[in-house]
Amino acid sequence: MFRKITLKNGLRLITAPIPGNKTATILILVKTGSKHETKETNGISHFLEHMFFKGTEKRPTPADIVKDMDRIGGEYNAFTSKETTGYYAKVDSKHLDLSLDWISDIFLNSKFDEAEIKKEKRVILEEINMYYDLPMQHVGVLWEELLYGDQPAGWPVWGKKEVILKMARKDFLNYLKTRYSARNSLVCVAGNFNNKEIAKKIEKYFGRLDGRKFTEKRNVVEKQSKPEKLIHFKKTDQTHLCLGVRGYNIFHKDRYIIKILGMILGGFMSSRLFQEVREKKGLAYYIRTSTDSNPDTGYLVTQAGVANEKAEEAVKTILGEYQKIKTGKISADELGRAKEHIKGNMLLNLETSDELASFVAGQEIFKEEILTPEQVFAKIDKVSIDDIKRVAQDIFKPDKLNLALIGPFEDKKIFEGLLRI
Repeated sequence: MFRKITLKNGLRLITAPIPGNKTATILILVKTGSKHETKETNGISHFLEHMFFKGTEKRPTPADIVKDMDRIGGEYNAFTSKETTGYYAKVDSKHLDLSLDWISDIFLNSKFDEAEIKKEKRVILEEINMYYDLPMQHVGVLWEELLYGDQPAGWPVWGKKEVILKMARKDFLNYLKTRYSARNSLVCVAGNFNNKEIAKKIEKYFGRLDGRKFTEKRNVVEKQSKPEKLIHFKKTDQTHLCLGVRGYNIFHKDRYIIKILGMILGGFMSSRLFQEVREKKGLAYYIRTSTDSNPDTGYLVTQAGVANEKAEEAVKTILGEYQKIKTGKISADELGRAKEHIKGNMLLNLETSDELASFVAGQEIFKEEILTPEQVFAKIDKVSIDDIKRVAQDIFKPDKLNLALIGPFEDKKIFEGLLRI
């Protein structure tokens, strides 16, 4: 199903055909993100991503950059995470050559004009304002700040305003030189394309990408010996909270088990927390449990928005469900529903070329191996009730508990002593 080729410069090409599909997606993924930054450069990964859309010699202005893709109805964008930066275009497969020309042009030939950098600073400052005005978004930032503290893993991806305002063209060029290399990047082509010709085309468009050495990130340091909380005062009509525990990284043998555990707790509408918190007690409109696994850290977290006067009850209820799954029984039906939900949702997503590209590239960039959906399903199917119980008992401990919360609470003492399990 998948094919991997390494070009002379070290760039990996991953192909993932979908027979009968009408679209093609090109995804460039670089193994660098905000975890690779310093205090003086926090936010530069995200800022740099913006600057790839501001002009090349061939397409001199931001308007010129977007016209080609808009003309053919393509979907195109970029994203920055703590671990990676990605650039993609999804098009009618007959426009694959145009999209390759376009995405290679912005990736290899962007000018990083000083005037455009100055203008984009204002755009990014407004983006930061937007995120901090959205408590659902902001509380997730506080959650990772609580877990990881004053190190890159605990800083926001978009950076701090005072740092953004100081950035200059030389900073971007230096970051490119030390972080962007053919050897820590890959191109994934998914969907409908000529598998015999695609390698030559990628060589044509990306063969001159420099395969220089690149700077690795620092390892994340995790320290916790007791329950921790971060209460952020804000006058809101609703309290938003993240409550959870430290978990496992992507290389851990139990990563699939914790994913299924999170699904049983709060991954869908028939999950325990959705039924208990929303349907039975009416405490929240939204509540969900998710897991995050990356190369050096991981966690399980439940996020919810509740009435301010119900925040304490909501925390106790969530912790109660953590305790039940740790000490009580898990039915075969519960386990089966969680497994089938994960597998069914994955299959639905992988029908599209962009999701398939993300699925394939995300595995390769970190683990340098690609499992097929069937191989992933086999790992999921092996998970037993005893496995769920064992992992629940491992992660749901007081010294792994964390609560990040946004709400109108000037007196933070009401949350003292709540984090017990």
